[in-house]
Amino acid sequence: MTRLPLRRAILAGVIASAAVAPIVAPVPTHAQFGGIVYDPTNYAQNVLTAARSLQQINNQIQQIQNQATSLINQARNLASLPFSSLQQLQQQVQRTQQLLGQAQRIAYDVQSIQQAFTGRYKGAALTGDHAQMVANANARWEDSVGAFEDALRVQAGVVGNIDGARTTMDGLVSASQSATGALQASQAGNQLLALQSQQLADLTALVAAQSRAQALESARHSAEEAEGRERFRRFMGN
Repeated sequence: MTRLPLRRAILAGVIASAAVAPIVAPVPTHAQFGGIVYDPTNYAQNVLTAARSLQQINNQIQQIQNQATSLINQARNLASLPFSSLQQLQQQVQRTQQLLGQAQRIAYDVQSIQQAFTGRYKGAALTGDHAQMVANANARWEDSVGAFEDALRVQAGVVGNIDGARTTMDGLVSASQSATGALQASQAGNQLLALQSQQLADLTALVAAQSRAQALESARHSAEEAEGRERFRRFMGN
């Protein structure tokens, strides 16, 4: 009868110790902090994804900056030159043309030259009577004097254009050096070529005026020689 109470006492102690001892469970791969589950693997993947997204954003920003720079450069290349010398160059050419158009007696015209030479430089003009010879000789002298005067006026006009050409060239060089784009540089270069063309036009006009005067003077001497031979023939004939 004494063994039964002993067994009961041992069984009651085991049950009591089992109730008091903590239950040990396996440690999971994640932990809890204030009810929030922390997963290291998931966190690393999120960080990698965020880094890749940030790199893509940076690439897009760089592309936008490159496109903006390209548009700015295109705008500069399309910007027009604020300086224009075309009107001044045209005025200088027109002044030279006006001087040539004011040629005295024999104009720069093929028909006018032909009529003048037929009337007083050759043919019947050199074999007329004494009064006609004197009148033609006087007309030829006036042709030569007028041609030399015209040449001097054209020369004065060309010299007067030199100062304007210098001012224009200074402005074009300054505009070319401060050009912000390809279009402005090209326009400055074109205007410099226009300036050279204007100077060549002045030089051509000057050469033409001088050559005209020299040609008329040579023609006058030739006509005088022919007229002198005719006078000598008539004198010997008489």
